[in-house]
Amino acid sequence: MSARGRLHGAIDVVVTEVVELNSLIKRFHFARPDGKPLPAFSGGAHIIIQMQDGDTLRGSPYSLSSSPLDTRDYQVSIRRDDQGRGGSLYLHREVKPGMKMSITHPSNMFALDKRASRHLMLAGGIGITPFMSQTAQLAQMPGVHAELHYGMRSRELGVYLEELASRLGSRFHVYADEDNEQIDYDRLLSSQPAGTHLYVCGPSPMIDLVLRKSAEHGWPDNHVHYEHFAKASSGEPFNVELRASGKTIEVGAEQSMLEAIEAAGVDAPYLCRGGACGQCETRVLSVDGELLHEDHWLEDDEKASGEKIMPCVSRCRGTVVLDR
Repeated sequence: MSARGRLHGAIDVVVTEVVELNSLIKRFHFARPDGKPLPAFSGGAHIIIQMQDGDTLRGSPYSLSSSPLDTRDYQVSIRRDDQGRGGSLYLHREVKPGMKMSITHPSNMFALDKRASRHLMLAGGIGITPFMSQTAQLAQMPGVHAELHYGMRSRELGVYLEELASRLGSRFHVYADEDNEQIDYDRLLSSQPAGTHLYVCGPSPMIDLVLRKSAEHGWPDNHVHYEHFAKASSGEPFNVELRASGKTIEVGAEQSMLEAIEAAGVDAPYLCRGGACGQCETRVLSVDGELLHEDHWLEDDEKASGEKIMPCVSRCRGTVVLDR
């Protein structure tokens, strides 16, 4: 695929609305140009938004915050990241109503477990977005209990507070750092009835803390669900040899390895493009330098072995040869 090509399974859409929710977060609405419904999805799903940022074709994952019950449009709420590679900056600065774009079909690695009769949800910051679609889905499931705890730096930076309060009533709890309010994880995780499922999405330190405490309190692994996308970071340019394809490419400073592989016309599998799903896992044949692992998929011993890499988010300092 060329730098101006398309991601796998891309859907042509038009931006119908851009809403500024606060000083850092905007909501973007996408619809088909012909007005037909978009593909069905379930609460917790995400899409990849394709962005032609200069000469670089980017594909970034964002959780759907709209209701699965209404697919006339998709909505994503995106926090501007001034320290990122530019995906959120591009969306905030360049994307306007009427603009034509491409997105992928929804994928879901953070789905509600329908076997559970009780759901404990913990959100931090922009991690509230997948819970918007999940709570909309749960609103149509009578008898299923959902309890949501939402932490944020300040109430000004919180989003959807009134909507969530309307959906959940007394089962919605808000905590603001500016008011010295904190989620009491130990109390929550030690007081749930058997059969409860736990869902967490937010900053990496929050997710790591909740996963550690849930293990300490004896939660079964299959009752704990989390969404933990990594960001493809910037870095020094480096070279990648694609042994099976017979190509050697350079990965730019603001480009991910996966983006460079795609721009070279080589198809590579992906699902999340955030180092969480394992779909783009690639065998490393050799490396002259250092692999810089940024994913949440490989175990520490796998990273240390230097035999695998996740090109969607990880980089190299030097030259790496891949079985691709």
